[in-house]
Amino acid sequence: MKNGEAASGWGIRQSEALCDTPHLRLDREFVATPSRPAGISWLVVHRRAAVVVAPRTPDGAYLLIRQERVAVRRELWEFPAGQIDGEVNEGTIRETALRELGEETGRECRGELTPLGYFFSSPGFTDECAHLFLATEVVPRAEGCAHDEHESILEVGKFSPRQWSDLIAQGEIVDANTLAVFARLQARGIFS
Repeated sequence: MKNGEAASGWGIRQSEALCDTPHLRLDREFVATPSRPAGISWLVVHRRAAVVVAPRTPDGAYLLIRQERVAVRRELWEFPAGQIDGEVNEGTIRETALRELGEETGRECRGELTPLGYFFSSPGFTDECAHLFLATEVVPRAEGCAHDEHESILEVGKFSPRQWSDLIAQGEIVDANTLAVFARLQARGIFS
């Protein structure tokens, strides 16, 4: 049981791994909940925590990557993102954000790396938690991009806030990570 689960009425009574890979694990769990103390069977995809970075250039534009996404058979415009290796703490979260920014866009943050909180990508079936960041004063780095062998990043695009907002309104940006960052920036009055 995770910290506080028993006191809150949550608890895993039984768990069976159905699939285990380096990036995710699928478990059949029998879980007690506050409204169902006898428990319920549920399939849960466990994924490492992740980061999503909104890179903003000195002129106020945002960088998005266009990437092939095999699961949906599309190329999507989205923010750089990636899973956190090792223990999840403030240091590894920030390190991962800066690493993903550099690897996927070939840029580095010369300004602030501002945490924007976190969100659960699809809590109906996965425990994946994504930590959101705004990186300011983002400029090209000497070593350029260093894409992961499993990525197919086709290009890095620079969009004004108006262009980015239009892409969302037109349904061109459809991934949860980028939409979550947009919502968080809007809610905090940062987006302009």
